[in-house]
Amino acid sequence: MTPPETVVVERTGPVTTVTINRPEAHNALDAEVLRRLHAAVLDAEADPAIRAVVVTGSGEKAFCAGADLKELAGMSADRAHKTLRTGQRVLRDIERAAVPVIAAVNGVALGGGFELVLASTFSVISTRATLGLPESGLGLIPGYGGTQRLPRIVGAPTAAHLMLTGTRLDAQRAHQLGLTPIPPVAPADLMATASALAEKIAAQGPGAVRSILTALDAGRDAPLDAGLRLETGLAALAVAGAESDEGIAAFLARRPPRFADPAPVREEST
Repeated sequence: MTPPETVVVERTGPVTTVTINRPEAHNALDAEVLRRLHAAVLDAEADPAIRAVVVTGSGEKAFCAGADLKELAGMSADRAHKTLRTGQRVLRDIERAAVPVIAAVNGVALGGGFELVLASTFSVISTRATLGLPESGLGLIPGYGGTQRLPRIVGAPTAAHLMLTGTRLDAQRAHQLGLTPIPPVAPADLMATASALAEKIAAQGPGAVRSILTALDAGRDAPLDAGLRLETGLAALAVAGAESDEGIAAFLARRPPRFADPAPVREEST
């Protein structure tokens, strides 16, 4: 009997849905899942017809419970370093993808699962969701970027409290802290909500979407003046481009715009 795919990729029009499919392991991130997740996002990014990605977990209990502890147990420092750097690279490529990546958090998102949420463009979370970085209780620390991304969103004191105590956040508290831009939704409505947002993004100018993502990522840690210079350059290119010609013409004609697919983007980083 052929084992089920650990990551399932489905395409509906301009939206790719990527499902981590290890419900028996609470959708934990082992090396195979990371590899397949990485490939799925890079493939979507390289396809001009794909304009948004939704990432979720299989089953009702877990989005992703983090790294596979069975895989980590007994690992040498050298191997752990390589494993952690691989995970960081995967999440960094998700964070800087040229298409938005929406995390649809259907349940538990702990450790590396929460770090995947933090690396996504934004998230939609179920009222059933629980999020946290509980590694300190295992004698570990976040290793897929949690110590760097969480304080950038919630502030250093709150991030320190959450990580040092291993506190788990319910969906409402996560929303209050700015970890998701919209209020939590009922579990039955999660995927429809995430897909509707992805389709709404897909209807925007794809070049504009990519430029906004570029500006957000490159400007994340840049001085304000450097970020403004980047924004000016990207905005000027947009003003002079065919995409804005179509968008403005459609607006004036009171019709939906017909945006062309953008050119393919970079290949996988090394």
